[in-house]
Amino acid sequence: MVHQRNVALAGSAHLELVSDVVQLRPEDAMFDAMLRGWRAQQLSRGLKDDTIGYRERLIRRFLEYANEYPWQWSPGHMDEWSAYLTGERNLAPSTIRSYQGDVRLFTEFLVDGRYGWATACEDAFGAHPVAICHEWNTIAHLSDYEGNPEARPFTRAELQLFLDYADDQVERAVRSKRKGALAAYRDATIFKVIYGWGLRRTETSKLDVVDFGRNPKAPQFGRYGTLNVRYGKAKKGQAPRRRNVLSVMDWAVEAVADYVENVRPRFGCEDHPALWVTERGGRVKPSEINARFVAYRDALKLPKELVPHSARHSYVTHLTEDGVDRRFIQQQVGHECDSSTAIYTHVSDDFMNTALSKALAPALAGV
Repeated sequence: MVHQRNVALAGSAHLELVSDVVQLRPEDAMFDAMLRGWRAQQLSRGLKDDTIGYRERLIRRFLEYANEYPWQWSPGHMDEWSAYLTGERNLAPSTIRSYQGDVRLFTEFLVDGRYGWATACEDAFGAHPVAICHEWNTIAHLSDYEGNPEARPFTRAELQLFLDYADDQVERAVRSKRKGALAAYRDATIFKVIYGWGLRRTETSKLDVVDFGRNPKAPQFGRYGTLNVRYGKAKKGQAPRRRNVLSVMDWAVEAVADYVENVRPRFGCEDHPALWVTERGGRVKPSEINARFVAYRDALKLPKELVPHSARHSYVTHLTEDGVDRRFIQQQVGHECDSSTAIYTHVSDDFMNTALSKALAPALAGV
């Protein structure tokens, strides 16, 4: 008969607590050991340091708000904190749910008998952690989309107006012989790339020159036939997801090719890998893209519901209206589920009427 040897799990209390040492502040020492244990448990599951660090900071903020240690927390603390986040902080439901989820993960780790934290707290303080998150004091994920309901894509006319205005800023800078012409040309190209490849703002900012490549099925695009997006939106705790986006808009390819070959070299950053470089030799940040977008949008008096992500929405919507296969669009924008792509689609009335006519045509053929 083979006897299975008990192996201590990463994050167990007896692995993190220092024995035979008198702590000046035993409560603080216990809490710090809990966080070390939780970190070890998450690392054993392959989570990233950034995610773990973010969660630890959140737990410390919850501790500060509750003004009690984890073995003293109760569901009432979660009720009060959730009300504070909703009322005084006015956070979005998705953000609050994320915060609640992290607290839930921490307390479930503490009450799991395999890790021994409840027993350690009972021995040290005569109290033990309990599960403080339940269905009545946390926000359920009931909707696929929880963003601003007013957010929408550009209409084709709005998009053309915006891109034309971005190009005009280059001409104005050149005519006035003032600084900023290179940056204006770069930013105009950034907006064309966001729309032309259906990218997120952060994905765009992290592009390198070498991320463009050839597509043998589309030789007319040269070395800009495909785009390797290396910093796609990650699942929580995981590494960024990669995807290849095929070029479909010839005018967007022409714009980025002209920028890379004729404009970017004038920044004097030949050795920098970034596609979008600054005049000081750095990489353009997402916040800088947002600031330029807002400046152009407001100058044109376009609706404030339009944000940089609206260009990505427009990519999905306009390709759908042009009859591009839905599955292809889903792969292009990196959605795992078709329902996510559907949320992005806000087709025009003309498209809806045309689709309706096609749907009714067979029934009306014999009338």
